[in-house]
Amino acid sequence: MEPKIKIQDFSYNLPDERIAKYPLAERDLSKLLVFKDDTIREDKFTNLSSVLPEGSLMVFNNTKVVPARLFFKKHSGAVIEIFCLEPVEPNDYALSFSRTDSCSWNVVIGNAKKWKEGDISFICDSTDTAAHELDLRAELIYKGDNNGSVVKFKWKTGISFSEVLDICGRIPIPPYLKRDTEELDLERYQTLYARIKGSVAAPTAGLHFTDKVFKDIDNKGIKRDNVCLHVGAGTFVPVKSEYIADHKMHTEPFSVSLEFLESLYNIKPGQKVISVGTTSTRCLESLYFLGVQCIKKGKPSAVSQWEPYECEYKYTLKESIGALVGYMKGEGLDTFTARTAIIIVPSYTFRVVDVLVTNFHQPQSTLLLLISAFVGGEKWREIYDFALENGFRFLSYGDSSVLFRAK
Repeated sequence: MEPKIKIQDFSYNLPDERIAKYPLAERDLSKLLVFKDDTIREDKFTNLSSVLPEGSLMVFNNTKVVPARLFFKKHSGAVIEIFCLEPVEPNDYALSFSRTDSCSWNVVIGNAKKWKEGDISFICDSTDTAAHELDLRAELIYKGDNNGSVVKFKWKTGISFSEVLDICGRIPIPPYLKRDTEELDLERYQTLYARIKGSVAAPTAGLHFTDKVFKDIDNKGIKRDNVCLHVGAGTFVPVKSEYIADHKMHTEPFSVSLEFLESLYNIKPGQKVISVGTTSTRCLESLYFLGVQCIKKGKPSAVSQWEPYECEYKYTLKESIGALVGYMKGEGLDTFTARTAIIIVPSYTFRVVDVLVTNFHQPQSTLLLLISAFVGGEKWREIYDFALENGFRFLSYGDSSVLFRAK
C-alpha cells in the first residue's frame, strides 16, 4: 500500500551559502558526520575506515558522467541546448556510444519553442578544428513535453559518439550550483573509480574517496565491489505533489555481475553491507525484488515504484538473491541488466543495506525521504540540524556522512 506521506514534513531551511558551489582542494578533506547507535558526532572523511565494521562488503556505483550538454544554432541564430538523457536508437548505452555516424537520444531541449523541425548545427569555437571537421548536426525526430523529445545526431569523420561528446559536450553539473561548467568540473565531478559511461549526474557520495582512503579500507579487511546504475536527470526533479504517493519516480538502468551477486548471496550472518550513495542503495535494494520476481514468475523484469509496498514479503535475502543467481546461470549470463523506479520512503523495509555513506540532500527531495527511512523516525532532522549547526557543506560538492541503519 502506498504510504500517505506529506512532502512538506520533509522540509528544512537550507541557506544558499551552505550549498557547496565548488569542491574542496582535496577530495578526502571533507567533514564526516557519523550517525551510529542513536548518537551523532563529527569526524573527518580521511578517518572513514575507522568508523566502518571490519569484514564488510562495500559497494560503489562505477557509472561515469558523460558530457551530455550540447549547444546548437539555428539558421536564425537562435541557440538551442540539447541535454542527452538516454539512448533510443540503438537503445543500449554501449552500442549508442560506439556508433560512428548517427544515433538517436531521448533529450531535454532548452529554448524548445524556437525549434519546431529540421536540422540544426553544433556551435563550434573558431579554433576548434576537431569540432569543425565533425560537422555535428541534430535533427528533431519527436518533440514532447519535459523529457519526452527525441533527437537524431549525425556527424562525419567516423569517430564514435562517445568521442563526439568528449569533443563537443559539457559536463552537466547540478542546476542548483547556479554556475556554468568549469575546467575543474571535468575531473572533480567524476569519482576516481568511474568506469562505465552513461550518467548525466555523478553519484556524489563517491567524490570524497581517494587512493589513501581506499588503502585504509582494504587494510581493514573490507571487500570492495561495484554495481552500475546510470544516474538520470530525474534525480534533480523536485517533488511537486502534496503527497509523495502522487509523485512519479524516474526510472534508471543498472547492471550487476554474477560474481557480485554471488558475493551478496554468500554474506555471512552479522556481516554488513555498506552502500556508497543513494544510487547504489536503490540498485542494491532493487535486487531483492528482482529475486522475488524470479521466485514467483521464473524471471525478473523491472522494479516498479511502489512494488516494495504492495505486500508483505517473507523471502529472505539469501532466497531472493539465490533465485536471481540461479536465473543468470540458467541463461548463461555473466552480467544482468534491469531498470528500477524504486522509491524508498518511511515504512520501507531494508533488505540489503546496513550502512550508508552519503552527502546531504535537498529539502523535500526523494533522497531525503530515503535518508529518513534509513535512520528511522525524525532522526533525519536531528542529523541535518547537527550538520547545519556545525558548518557542514551541503549537496553534490558538500561534506559527507556515514549512517548506520536504525535497528
